[in-house]
Amino acid sequence: MSEWFQAQNAVVQAILGGGLTWFITALGASLVFFTRRMSQPLLDAMLGFAAGVMIAASVWSLLLPAIELAEEAGRPGWMPAAIGFLLGAAFLRLADFLLPHLHLDQPASKAEGLHTTWRRTTLLVLAITLHNIPEGLAVGVAFGAAAEAMITGDAGPTLASAIALTIGIALQNLPEGIAVAMPLRREGVRPLKAFWYGQLSAAVEPIAAAIGAAAVLVITPILPYALAFAAGAMIFVVVEELIPESQRGSHADLATSGTIVGFIIMMILDVALG
Repeated sequence: MSEWFQAQNAVVQAILGGGLTWFITALGASLVFFTRRMSQPLLDAMLGFAAGVMIAASVWSLLLPAIELAEEAGRPGWMPAAIGFLLGAAFLRLADFLLPHLHLDQPASKAEGLHTTWRRTTLLVLAITLHNIPEGLAVGVAFGAAAEAMITGDAGPTLASAIALTIGIALQNLPEGIAVAMPLRREGVRPLKAFWYGQLSAAVEPIAAAIGAAAVLVITPILPYALAFAAGAMIFVVVEELIPESQRGSHADLATSGTIVGFIIMMILDVALG
């Protein structure tokens, strides 16, 4: 019975963690109520910061625990990490190929995915929503892994490390909320509508977090693969979207500095709390 309660608690914790990351995204989007524009150097630095956080989280919070869990189970540590990482990146690539979406500051003619007549606003939101899925999964898998370690008594990710990962992802969601809502506001969209679309992009995170936590608790052997899967999906987002977007303007050095700072902060969070 105690195992059942721990499992249920992990799913609730994952939903709360995903809810926090959603709230911080909404907080970033809420800036449209105060201004139509944001300093481009600052936004580039914040996007770089988000990239650094996600890279560090993928290593310390996801890949290293996946390797450790595999080795404790008597398997080659690299195997689940490599397979899960590849599957996570492949999943995001397939979704990127199929789901209609439009990257920031791109004309409608540059929409990716299957052809559609959906509005530009919808395509912009879908682009960020697609990239928020792995963040929600990462939070859920982390809480599920922590609960599984408590149930079995084995070494593995701790509740503190899951919280550290959630804090890191929440921090980097702030610029993502701004990055969705502010361009819409510049294009003349009303503040409330721009905010609505900005926060909506992260609404998927609590759902993805619940799915991630439940999956690793129901099918325990997939845990190291699930951790690496989330890492692969997150790194895909960093390389395909965040870093190119942060480097697109004339503030590449500032964006790179933001990446370094984000990496260090996430590394400290995970090592200190985990």
